[in-house]
Amino acid sequence: MTTVLESTADRRRLRGRGALSNASSRYDQEKRVLLDDGWQHETTDDDLPPLRTQLITDSTRSIIARNNSPDISFQQSINPYRGCEHGCIYCFARPSHAYLGFSPGVDFETKILVKPNAAELLAKELSTASYVPKVIAIGTNTDPYQPVERQMRIMRSVLSVLNDFNHPVGIVTKSALILRDLDILAPMAERGLVKVAISVTTLDRKLARAMEPRASTPPRRLQAIKGLHDAGVPVGVMFAPIIPALNDEEMESVLSAARDSGAQSAGYVLLRLPLEIKDLFREWLEANVPDRAKHVMSLIRQMRGGKDYDSEWHARMRGTGPYAAFIARRFHLAAKRFGLNKPGKPLILSTFKPPPRIGDQLGLF
Repeated sequence: MTTVLESTADRRRLRGRGALSNASSRYDQEKRVLLDDGWQHETTDDDLPPLRTQLITDSTRSIIARNNSPDISFQQSINPYRGCEHGCIYCFARPSHAYLGFSPGVDFETKILVKPNAAELLAKELSTASYVPKVIAIGTNTDPYQPVERQMRIMRSVLSVLNDFNHPVGIVTKSALILRDLDILAPMAERGLVKVAISVTTLDRKLARAMEPRASTPPRRLQAIKGLHDAGVPVGVMFAPIIPALNDEEMESVLSAARDSGAQSAGYVLLRLPLEIKDLFREWLEANVPDRAKHVMSLIRQMRGGKDYDSEWHARMRGTGPYAAFIARRFHLAAKRFGLNKPGKPLILSTFKPPPRIGDQLGLF
């Protein structure tokens, strides 16, 4: 096994990024270790260019992913991008970058795989005679409205296809960029084909900047909720992830602010630290909130059976033990108080129909 030494000076290039390191993934034979080389570096922060985002074309042949996880409410999903520029340090999708030969650390937020032919693939899959319509979820892994979407517009092209096919979709995002697509979303909402959840992790701009460096600010996310609501798009708030001793005290204030902005429902997920995320998150805690780092991890382990993470179905989303039960009780009481616990209308599947194609023969009746 080879060890590659990296200078601590490299960390000064990470302005605007969430991860503080780029350690090798669990599949790499070569392991990279961050080590102070002992030299007194004379360069300043301004001498080191920031890390740039690299876009890599994903040559996938299909676009709809399917799952049968018993604690997830959807069976079909689409991910226009793999990796996410938002750089959320807690993102549970980070380990998936290891399958691609990249680090779940800085690589995850700087090496983004894009699917420019996503709309074409989607139209092809929806047009097959064997396709059975089920709600498609978008944003459940990486954010479809991350910054690169302004340039690539892949999510918009996917929405256009779903709109043409009268296909229902559920969207999760923490980006106000979703308001760009109201011209598609609003008509879909009128036909009962779309619902949106905006993730609001904190109202503290400083904490949000540290945890989610390239995501929309908390006020912009609340504005997104209001914009969607005003356009008639069913919208809820996701208070996720809940991190004990870091943002859990904001639960009621986040739900209240979201309700005032027009949110009609609410949900939450407890912080998940599978695989490489646990080390990245601990590193982030020590750098950003060193006075609370040990307390945060202690409470996490109390809700994970003494471990950093418990992958058991259902428990992975909510945790176990007294503190997890306390959080669940608080959430349900707050959701009830703010009127965010009412069941929404199911999305409509019955109107799904592939649009006519050029050259198709018209029916007699």
